[in-house]
Amino acid sequence: MRRSLVFAPLLLFAIGYGVVHFSEDEGTAATREVAKRAGQRLYSQRPRTAEEVGRSASLIDGVEVLRVTGSSTHDGDGIDVVVRTSGFAYEGWIFPEQYVVRHCFTVRVSPDSEWDEDPREVDCPDGPALTFPPPPEPPRLPYGELRAKLPRVAAGGRVDETEVRRALAALDLDPAIRTEVKADGGRVGVLLLVRGNGFDAQDCLLARVAPGATEVWVPSRIQRMPGEGGCTVAEALNPQPSPH
Repeated sequence: MRRSLVFAPLLLFAIGYGVVHFSEDEGTAATREVAKRAGQRLYSQRPRTAEEVGRSASLIDGVEVLRVTGSSTHDGDGIDVVVRTSGFAYEGWIFPEQYVVRHCFTVRVSPDSEWDEDPREVDCPDGPALTFPPPPEPPRLPYGELRAKLPRVAAGGRVDETEVRRALAALDLDPAIRTEVKADGGRVGVLLLVRGNGFDAQDCLLARVAPGATEVWVPSRIQRMPGEGGCTVAEALNPQPSPH
């Protein structure tokens, strides 16, 4: 009986130690998962500067950016971002107390990185988390001005692509606004586009000049999401119905 009484506390200690160790491992796994999700959010084939990548990473919930190395995603090995993430573990057996586990990982951002690439754990650099200035406000797309400048062609008339291009030039657009003009089937399509961040809906204007009708419109939000194809000059010439 005495041997059993001595053994019982040792057994409880061993079990308790195992629970604490397992919980800490869970906390570490949680921090890695947050870093991996950050890599998935940052993944893109679009060229970006180190500041753009760092700013995007700093806006992800649960992520602190401690270091950014490299100049551009498409230069050399791309950009490495050291992020600090947090998870929870528990200490104690009968009345476990929750505590925070913090770990640092390197997230690689380049055309050669994989969407589900596992981040590499590293020692946390000294110093506070980095802060980044807000991005510049995108230029306003000139809906009213474009509608006023584009030519009106009578039904049965002929649309002149050069005249459409001349109207666009007269708008003196911000260099950040990309323009495309395409003629097809007696009509001319126009696209005005501001580059997006790869996640949110893009900012664009479409226009079509045809005999008897000149139209300017903004595609629906779902059509302006990345990959949906709503912000193209082809969509200006042959608009598809909104899926919603």
